[in-house]
Amino acid sequence: MSIRVLVVDDSAVVRKIFSTELAHDPEIDVVGTAPDPFIARDKILALKPDVITLDIEMPRMDGLTFLRKLMAHYPVPTIVVSSLTPKGGDLAMEALDAGAVEVMCKPGASYSVGDMAVELKEKIKAAAQVKLSKQSRFPKGPQEGIPKVKTALTRTTNKVIAIGASTGGTQALQAVLTSFPRNVAGTVIVQHMPENFTRSFADRLNSVCEIEVKEAEDGDAVVPGRALIAPGNFHMTLNRSGANYYVHVKPGPLVNRHRPSVEVLFKSVARYAGANAVGVILTGMGNDGAQGMLEMKQAGAYTVAQDESTCVVFGMPKEAIKAGGVDKIEKLDNIPAEVINHL
Repeated sequence: MSIRVLVVDDSAVVRKIFSTELAHDPEIDVVGTAPDPFIARDKILALKPDVITLDIEMPRMDGLTFLRKLMAHYPVPTIVVSSLTPKGGDLAMEALDAGAVEVMCKPGASYSVGDMAVELKEKIKAAAQVKLSKQSRFPKGPQEGIPKVKTALTRTTNKVIAIGASTGGTQALQAVLTSFPRNVAGTVIVQHMPENFTRSFADRLNSVCEIEVKEAEDGDAVVPGRALIAPGNFHMTLNRSGANYYVHVKPGPLVNRHRPSVEVLFKSVARYAGANAVGVILTGMGNDGAQGMLEMKQAGAYTVAQDESTCVVFGMPKEAIKAGGVDKIEKLDNIPAEVINHL
């Protein structure tokens, strides 16, 4: 049975592009479109879509307000579409907080319709599998009583935590990182997310975590108490100079249809950290990171996968398990302790 999709966007051009491109996929059926939330409300009740794509800036009611109302009264897996701007990154974080399962960019000068169509189809298929009850929400602000970490760049570590995630990963990463103590080993992360959105995501996590969380820049040191998130549209690799670990942020072709790719990060961790690493693969659709995690395990790293019951989409962990690259399968709430205890 095909996935029933409702496209909600005030732009007739965007509605046309989405409908035309999605019609090429036999697994997806665009059952309707709506130019604003009020019309969308009626069509949701009449058409009962499996997934909604939702614009943020619309007449009569903005997308975020509509999304909050939708999740409170008639939750439907929703993909929020935002412009490729720094402001859009902030709005994306608000959308995830309001209940969106994914965010993506509209077609623009640096983002072709073809690229958008491929990504949108994948996100729709992932969203259709989402268990909304499993989602958590970002706290509204910094947690009280938690000091911010200021990590001197001169510190070094011989342990590294590498984490990969996709659909549902924003919430899962928050659950993991907010549980890490301030002296936890240096952490490197790939979360599938568009360019500019990753900075807002890192800033949001930084405001609620005991450790420092930042969008990675080329040459950033991997040190205790710091988590580096690969920037959207760039791959990130771990490198080592003597006893010091650092990251290299670079362009490159899509790997497993992603940039950044978990595969690229994990393979570099296997090469440069080996048995001094712990790998974690969280919720997400597809197989990105499966072979990289296997290489990490073969290099002596300890590897952990999120279990099916707590995943929004049990795709990436399932593929890593099938590939033989996972030492331990854990519920999301148990993963931070598992990592810390091993270290």
